[in-house]
Amino acid sequence: MRRNRSTMRKERIIMLVSSVFVLTALTMTGFYVKEKNEAEKDGYVVDMSALEQKTEDKTKEIAKAMEEDASQSDDLDYDPNFQEASSGDVTNAWDSTREEEGTETENPETETANKDIASEGMEDAELTNGLNVESTDEEGAQSAVMEEEAAKTASTDVAKALSFHEKDNLAWPVAGNVLINYSMDKTVYFPTLQQYKYNPAIVIAASEGENITASADGKVLSVFEDAEIGHAVTIDIGSGYELTYGQLKDIMVLQGDVVSSGDVIGAVAEPTKYYSVEGPNVYFKLTKDGAPVNPLSCLE
Repeated sequence: MRRNRSTMRKERIIMLVSSVFVLTALTMTGFYVKEKNEAEKDGYVVDMSALEQKTEDKTKEIAKAMEEDASQSDDLDYDPNFQEASSGDVTNAWDSTREEEGTETENPETETANKDIASEGMEDAELTNGLNVESTDEEGAQSAVMEEEAAKTASTDVAKALSFHEKDNLAWPVAGNVLINYSMDKTVYFPTLQQYKYNPAIVIAASEGENITASADGKVLSVFEDAEIGHAVTIDIGSGYELTYGQLKDIMVLQGDVVSSGDVIGAVAEPTKYYSVEGPNVYFKLTKDGAPVNPLSCLE
């Protein structure tokens, strides 16, 4: 609206200026013709100073009229409800109109109450989420504990279920000839050591990399390394009997694992320096309550 009024004002000023020029031209032409006629009558003498003075006075009157008109136009173009957008006093005309029409704005107390309710709802949601997370963590911890207890129970049950007697049979851990026999009542000869000594186990010839299998059902008691027999595994087979497998590599069981007869527990390794002459082999030992027992008495 302000732009339209400004445009109208400019157009009015242009029209007034044009009118001034037209009137001035006509006036000057009229004076010129009149004075010319009088000059012809009076000997063709024209008083140009008087003509210029009259034209100047007329121009001043027109200019003054234009200023007064422009002043009135400015007053009419001013919109008391209009405020610059950069002003800090800008108000929303729609809000003012709505208030004038009697539309009531929301009660501040009601708005505050609504905000409080929304805040309480968010706090309740956060509290619920927190409880859910804590509940999930607790459930996970309880589940882990239950699984651990179940594993212990299963392990205990397996240990209780394990039973082996001297008359029971053992499977060979690897197929091969016995290089050094079991002997605890007299000494036997060890080629690499070039000496006689007692032997609480048997040494079975094998090929490096060949699989070594469990000779009976049992539970892994330990996985260890020994200078003489290299990497080794001890398995509880029940009733106080234990089996020890030596000269291993690529061991596939861990302490606490339950194995069945025929399960692969590792592979034949390169022999230690104590068995370099004998070549690749499997050290196989059977004990009852810690005392050596001849495994050949049980191997079928």
